[in-house]
Amino acid sequence: MEFVKKSLVFTGEDSPIANFMLAVMGAFAEFKRSLIRERQREGIALAKQRGAYRGRKKTLTPERAVELVERAGSGVPKAVLARDYGISRETVYQYLRHAKLE
Repeated sequence: MEFVKKSLVFTGEDSPIANFMLAVMGAFAEFKRSLIRERQREGIALAKQRGAYRGRKKTLTPERAVELVERAGSGVPKAVLARDYGISRETVYQYLRHAKLE
């Protein structure tokens, strides 16, 4: 393994000091990544408070969503529903899960 920026090379004949250096660099990388994720979560929470983080707009109107659920309940295959409404099968399943929660 070779780190170009730091001019470090780790060969198969690892010495204890090389293993230690690799472990320390890994620990710092993990720490830095966790800090980035924490800041990202904080930023998303603040954006949600401001109302700027709303997610994607719904594909179907509420009326068409009810129609989709009714057709699915009557036995129409999910692939046919997806094709008829111009959405993916996963989106069909999301609408059906959402309808069960209400």
